Formats: sequence, structure tokens, C-alpha cells
Amino acid sequence: MSFISYLINGISLGSVYAIIALGYTMVYGIAKMLNFAHGDVIMIGGYVVFLASSSMGMSPLLAVLLSVVVCTVLGVTIERIAYKPLREAPSLAVLITAIGVSYLLQNVALLLFGANPKSFTSVIPVPALTLANGALTITGETIVTIISGIVIMICLTTFIKKTKAGQAMLAVSEDKGAAQLMGINVNGTIALTFAIGSALAAIAGVLLCSSYPTLNPYTGSMPGIKAFVAAVFGGIGSIPGAMIGGILLGIIEILSKAYISSQLSDAIVFSVLIIVLLVKPTGIMGKKINEKV
Repeated sequence: MSFISYLINGISLGSVYAIIALGYTMVYGIAKMLNFAHGDVIMIGGYVVFLASSSMGMSPLLAVLLSVVVCTVLGVTIERIAYKPLREAPSLAVLITAIGVSYLLQNVALLLFGANPKSFTSVIPVPALTLANGALTITGETIVTIISGIVIMICLTTFIKKTKAGQAMLAVSEDKGAAQLMGINVNGTIALTFAIGSALAAIAGVLLCSSYPTLNPYTGSMPGIKAFVAAVFGGIGSIPGAMIGGILLGIIEILSKAYISSQLSDAIVFSVLIIVLLVKPTGIMGKKINEKV
């Protein structure tokens, strides 16, 4: 039963990575940029829920909704101030700006909340599920995290394929210039992408902090990096790829900690990424793109 327990925990952690990776893969697929501040939006979302529930006495649902709203506004603001002026700039300039925004959010959190970790109380009121006569226990956080990951991927895929805004995103991802000529608001579409990605980051922050109840200004850093790895692993730009990459990454990490070494688990995760990219450079579900010269 221990293996099954580890596997379920891996799927749960992988679902969090997948939700974060969806934000990375959407922004890259549509805006062709890597938003390395995405992980720190997760941390902001966690702090909003922490303050709303502990200091303001909000119910868990209202606290989560407030977190989603705050992170959505924050994501759109970051895009408008930091990234929009660099729309035609070289990729390196955008990358450096993204790293700068990441450090800015971390240091603002340090000034506001201090460096001491906060004890995060889970906002998921779902009881644990006991199976096999008590031999296997699945926490409510695990159940909600896995279901949330599946529902979010289905909703996001449906939104992209079935709505006008989703079709505009696909058009912008293919060719910004042609999309603009067809009357699509490219800036508005990219801003919407950041809004959706940041809302997902807020949800991921709540799920992550509920499962691993410690919160500090660097909470989102490593999960953000691993989610980026998951997006590349699955094929950056692919929504199903981000989901598959995140879940596989979570399973590899938990099984590595359980059966090999907790100190080497991160090294094993990144080693697997290197091996996958050597075999399939575009990732598991990535498509080869022929660039025009």
C-alpha cells in the first residue's frame, strides 16, 4: 500500500505543478515569452488567503476568490507595466525583466510579511478518505488537488477550442501580425492570457499551501521552476502536455524521495528532463516548428 500512497501523493503534487505549468505554457504559446515571475504570483496568492482567513476572518471560499481576484489583477498589471513595452524587444530583454519582476515580488513580500515562515491553515474542508480497511488514507487536500487539476485542464481546453476569445488566442499564437490584420486585439488577448495564468497561479498557491502548510516569500520559487520544467517536459505551448508533464514530474519527485534520496530528488527530476529533451527536444507532446528565415 505504501507504493500506492506515494503514487497518489505524486499525482497530487504533479497536479499542482500542472496547474502552474498551464500558466507558463499559455503565456509562452501566445506571447512567446517566459514569465519567470509566475512562481511568485503563487506566493502572493498564498499570502492573500492567509491574511484573509486569519486576520480578516473570511470564509475559505471568499478567501480563495479574493486571492484569485488579487492575483488576476496583479498578473494583468505586471503584463501592462513590465512586458507590454517590450513587445518588440529581444527575448533576452524580456527574460531579464521577468527575473527582475520575480525578485521585486519576493522583496516586497519580505518587507510586508517578514522572512519568518507562516503556518498556513488548510482552507479545504474535505475529510480524508480511508480505504483498504485503514491501510490507505487519502487526505482531502489530495482529493481536491487532483480533481481541480483535471477540471481546470478540461475547462481550459474547452475555452480555447470553443470560445471566440480562445480562438483569438490560437490566432495570436500562430501569427500576431496576421491576427491584428484580421481585427483581433492582440494586446487585449495577451492581457487575457496573463489574467487566466495568474488566476490559475492563485489556485495553485492555495492547493500547494494547504498540502504543505508553510508560507514564506520564497514559497513559489522552486515550485515555479519545477512547473516550468514540467511545461518543457510535456511540450511547452501544449495544454495537455503541461498536464502530463506536471503529473509525471510530481510522481518522479515523490518516488525519488521515497525510494532513492530526498536530497537527490531535485537532481533526479532535472536529470530526467535532460534525458527527455535529448531524445525528444520538443517535449512529450510538443510540435516541431519550422521557422522562416
